[in-house]
Parts: sequence; structure tokens; C-alpha cells
Amino acid sequence: MSSRSEIWPSLPLDAWADTYLTLHLWMQIVGKVRLKLAPFVNHWWETALYLSPRGLRTSNIPFGHQHFEVAFDFLDHGLTLENTEGVRRRMELRPRTVADFYREFMALLKELGVQTQIDPMPKEMPLPLVRLDQDETHSSYDREYAERHWRALEQISRPFEIFRGGFVGKSSPVHFFWGSFDLALTRFSGRPAPARAGADHITQVGYSHEVISCGFWPGSGNIQEAAFYAYAAPEPADFPKARILPSAAFYNPPTYGFVLPYETVRKSSDPDGMILEFCQSTFDAAASLGNWDKDLQRKSFLMKRAA
Repeated sequence: MSSRSEIWPSLPLDAWADTYLTLHLWMQIVGKVRLKLAPFVNHWWETALYLSPRGLRTSNIPFGHQHFEVAFDFLDHGLTLENTEGVRRRMELRPRTVADFYREFMALLKELGVQTQIDPMPKEMPLPLVRLDQDETHSSYDREYAERHWRALEQISRPFEIFRGGFVGKSSPVHFFWGSFDLALTRFSGRPAPARAGADHITQVGYSHEVISCGFWPGSGNIQEAAFYAYAAPEPADFPKARILPSAAFYNPPTYGFVLPYETVRKSSDPDGMILEFCQSTFDAAASLGNWDKDLQRKSFLMKRAA
């Protein structure tokens, strides 16, 4: 079935693995420009992408006295760049190498008056790494699966946003990280976290404070399928033994957290409810074991669903 005929589209990893990898590298190019120019926000929030009615976008990026935005369009399959001076440019999303994407994208930035340089090495990706401006190998782009992935994110964002409303403490937006290629939502206890021995700068800044996070990614490592995840950092003692709902969820030692297969969710009679159940049960377990302030939690999303 096409993604437009499925509210919750199937997303088998082996069917689009090459497109997934190429798209991941393209997004790193766009994301690195955002990282270079956007003012810093705690835990790297300034680097993330956001869902739009057509795909994923950067939101406003400042450059001099202007602002510009970059947006992936997974309906017409193009990348648009536009600024506050009314200049708009577009490049096609099609099978093309990462290096070719890099050259055209940087050229279009210059046409908007934006001149910048980025670190050309991919981040948070498996070895071996190839410079983004020299990668002539990865070049796949399957329109159908690029759209399926975005449509899955759109559906998932709804219960994530509802779950976000059930917490009065510090919480991240529901945002997409181009480094790890996941849609994520993170809650904070407000307490600093212990320093991580040997952690790189990205990790040190991202986990400077205690967090409980949930998210979705297409699959990687030992989880070779699309799945939801939930973890706590630092992880409380006995968290791996916690009873988590729904029953299809399981603890995955390599990722230090719980996993719920996307396929199980999309085939259920109530996908939104299953996602909320997973997010809530993992949060309740981690917050209880980690002695979080109970006044930060409220059940507003349950009342909203009941209404």
C-alpha cells in the first residue's frame, strides 16, 4: 500500500535502508549549517528539526540582519531555502550523491547571501566515516519511503505532544535530531547529572542534567526495525526490571532502555493509546526509582483523552 492510503504506514528497514542512510547524511549537511549559525540552546535544542505539514524544517536561522529557513518537502520532494528578504530557492530531492547534494545546497545558500563553512565529517554514525563533501557512494532516494517515514513521524508526534502536556517541569519540544535521526521528547528533573567518564562533548552537554526520554527511530544497531524507545540518564538501579506497558515492550541492554516495535503499534486498534501507555509507564518507573519530584507530573493528557 502507498503511504497515502495508510494512516500508519509500514516502514520495514530493509526496504529503504539505503534511502534512510542517504537522507540521514543529507540532513546532517542541513543540520550542521543550523548548528553553526543558530544561537546555542541548552542540550543542543538549537540544532533540531521540526515537523511541518510537508516534511521537516529548521525554523528561522539568523545570519547577519536576516533570517532564513531550510525545509525538506516529502510531498513534492524538494528542499526549499528562503529568507526574510524574499529570496527563495529550491533543489530537487532525487537519487544523487551526498557530495552532489552538498555542492548544490551550499551554492544555493550563497544565493541567499549566506556564506558559511561546516565540519564536513558526519556525526553519531557508524564507521567508516566519509567527508560529506566527498561522499560519492551514498545516492539512494526512494520517494515512497521518504514520505512513509515522514508520515509515520506526523502520526507519532500527536501522542508525543499530548504526553508532553502531562509534565509541568522542564521539557524539550517534540523535535527531530539529525545526528541520531530520531524524533525525541525529553523531561528533566531539574537536578544536575553526574559527569560521564570519557563522554564526548556532545554527550556531556546533552546529558548535563537528569533526563527521562522517549522517542522513535527507524532502527539501528541490534534493533533492525522501526521502534519506540525510552530511557533514563542516569539510569536508576532496577530500571531494567521495571514492569513496562504494553507487554510487547522489552528492555534492550545495548541502548540502556526499553523498546517497543513500531509494527506492533501500527497494527494495534489504538496506536496513540499504546504509545502513551509506553511513554507513561517508562516515565513512572524511572521517575519513581530515580526519586523525581512527584509534583512535576500531572495526568492532564488522560483527562483530555477521556473528554
